[in-house]
Amino acid sequence: MRNIKLTLWLSAFTFAVLMSVPFLVPHLGWVALFGFVPLLMMDAVADAHKVRHFFGYHYVAFILWNAFTTFWVCNATVGGGIFAVLANALQMSLVWGLFRLSKKRFSGFLPYVFLALLWIAWERWYLTYAQISWPWLVLGNAFARTTRCIQWYEYTGTLGGSLWIWASNLCLFALTKKLMDGSWYTMTFRARVVLPLATMLILVTPFILSSKIYRDYEEVSESTLDAVIAQPNFDPYEKFVSMTQAQQNVILLDLFRQGLAERPDSTAPVLLLAPETFTSDIVAGREAVSPTWQRFQVFLQDHPQAGLLFGASTLEPLGADRGRSHTARQLRDGNWYESHNSAYLTDAGGQAEVFQKSKLVVGVELMPYPAFFERIDNALGGVMGRCVGQERVTTLPFRPAGAETVPLGSIICYESVYGEYCTDYVKAGARALCVITNDAWWGDTPGYRQHLSYSRLRAIETRRDIARCANTGISGFIDQRGEIRSQSGWWVPQHMEGQLHLNSRETFFVRHGDITGRICTFAALLLLLSLVVRLIIRR
Repeated sequence: MRNIKLTLWLSAFTFAVLMSVPFLVPHLGWVALFGFVPLLMMDAVADAHKVRHFFGYHYVAFILWNAFTTFWVCNATVGGGIFAVLANALQMSLVWGLFRLSKKRFSGFLPYVFLALLWIAWERWYLTYAQISWPWLVLGNAFARTTRCIQWYEYTGTLGGSLWIWASNLCLFALTKKLMDGSWYTMTFRARVVLPLATMLILVTPFILSSKIYRDYEEVSESTLDAVIAQPNFDPYEKFVSMTQAQQNVILLDLFRQGLAERPDSTAPVLLLAPETFTSDIVAGREAVSPTWQRFQVFLQDHPQAGLLFGASTLEPLGADRGRSHTARQLRDGNWYESHNSAYLTDAGGQAEVFQKSKLVVGVELMPYPAFFERIDNALGGVMGRCVGQERVTTLPFRPAGAETVPLGSIICYESVYGEYCTDYVKAGARALCVITNDAWWGDTPGYRQHLSYSRLRAIETRRDIARCANTGISGFIDQRGEIRSQSGWWVPQHMEGQLHLNSRETFFVRHGDITGRICTFAALLLLLSLVVRLIIRR
């Protein structure tokens, strides 16, 4: 039994390493196609030797995977990072636990089909409905740094990648298990031909299809829009201590001046991009009294062809009575306010187009289920963020003088992890996408590189050019095939100039949404219902 336990722990560790590699090392997304095999073999060994209390083994395996890939969250919040690792691993283990339970009532390969469907259904729930949501390790994200393998995401979205990973792992597991336990030799000749052939087709076909799509795809360019990105490189932990907002404004605008001076055509319309939460001195509806807003307007008078898109932490006044709002806070003036993580687009004419971030980071920005958690948060002294997002995705229209209006999708930070959500910008008319973010909270860790790579998936799913502006590394331009055309360095102030190719066409994924996730969820619910019925009948 001691040797069996050692085998189980080694299998758990091997699984965690293999599934971490695609998220940590560029161009190795394909490792995920067999990364679950050690865990599946571990499960089979536990069954064969009737290992008790097996939950602990796969829970530790999932903890290790989460810790290896997302440990960097602790740089921003130790408690939040530990909670994210433990809670996410627990949910993975609950899915695995249902799979093990299903093996008592389902026979043959059906429990494994149930596992794959249930896992994808859980990922879809994370991506669409859950308020406490951490979809960083959605399996399809494993290919975010191996994008030439998944050009077909324009049809399936990220969960198509999750389905591919499960199909490959289950076929390889079935093949491995039959070879190891000797049952291969009891199979019919036809079965011994079909199983390896099916495995090979599942492994290879998506690569071939993606390669063809990549080669044949011609970037759509109905027109172009110049863009200048300013990466000011402020330490977020010193931002409000080491320098004033006025000093930060000077640094940002100097970067814009340098970028504008290097443009070949100084008369063409140009979009200026500044990072998320650049300023916190704006009150919604009273933008004109903000010193930062006033400074921007003075700058834009000298550059009438420019539009400036920037992030702001804003307050919205509710008056002396907060009404029914569970997310409001009372400030020193006695009035109640709601907070927003906002993206503003303004120009020399003083327009104030605004979008409020909707996919918020739990704890830091979002108080989930506010009617329930408000009292708890108040008792703890108000430790949770209470940002409020807007209910419906809208675009920010850039209206350069004498030129066509360009609707832009302004994706704010964490929102870029949510594929189907980001298609709403395109449905609302966005012809190009902008991502504004502040990844400096995590330090020089894999976190900001992973976050950049998820924008590459959004470019493929929507076939939109993306301009990404970060407070510090990595800013850059991404084309419609998910390729990074240019990018900034880490921890350096920098400006970048580029062009966005505008596209108004909609991909299959944009038009029809996450069909893969919906089908898998429906099938998983049917099998779950069948399992419940069988459990009740047996009793």
